[in-house]
Amino acid sequence: MTDYHGHRLRIGIAVPSTNTTVQPECELLRPPGITNHTGRVSIRQRSIATEKDFLEHVQAMRDGMGDAIDRVASAQVDHIIMGVALEAFWGGVKQAAELQDSLAERAGVGVSMGSAATAAALRAFGAGKIAVLTPHMPRGDEQVRDYFVEAGFDVVRLLGLKCPSPIEIAHTTGAEMRAAIQQLDGDDAEAIVQVGTNLPAMDICAQAERWLGKPVLAINAVTYWDALRRCGVKDRIFGRGSILEQH
Repeated sequence: MTDYHGHRLRIGIAVPSTNTTVQPECELLRPPGITNHTGRVSIRQRSIATEKDFLEHVQAMRDGMGDAIDRVASAQVDHIIMGVALEAFWGGVKQAAELQDSLAERAGVGVSMGSAATAAALRAFGAGKIAVLTPHMPRGDEQVRDYFVEAGFDVVRLLGLKCPSPIEIAHTTGAEMRAAIQQLDGDDAEAIVQVGTNLPAMDICAQAERWLGKPVLAINAVTYWDALRRCGVKDRIFGRGSILEQH
């Protein structure tokens, strides 16, 4: 028997319980015949302003990730998106790849993560010099920068918005995100990358590509693109970013 709504593909998405952005943004990217199924990593709303709070928050995500993967896998999904941004970058390329492999083994299906997906998208555009926007505190920014440098990219600028708690990342305004992208832009940046899956930047990044004439890659769009292409779905999706339109 074939799933009535998801007769082409069923995508599982694991996100932190405080994340209110991944699910609605991924729904905007869903082609006909493909369904999204979300499982949540249970974490509490808290301040992440101090180093101690931040590291405890990261550990809570790490501890709950396996259970969230199990929940979405139980829907017999065909592929899983790991929508926890910091864990996707933490520890550099080797550690991130090991995490991706371990989650795929646990789920029994392929897993897309924002770190590897963004690197693949940048290579598709031939972009080596990048500017990066994050919602993170400096410790998180350090992990993101180190990952991209290790992956072979030149990070010419990085701007962290220092959002004070996980849920408040989604409260970032359009004006704040537009100003940040403009601040990051320059002739030395071949592409701009936005990380942090709860930062609601997908549509603003797509708009910014038209003002700036270069790729502005939003992590949720890029990770969904990676999931579709790895599953053999070649549909072009318009208006949500050039990666989905051109590659």
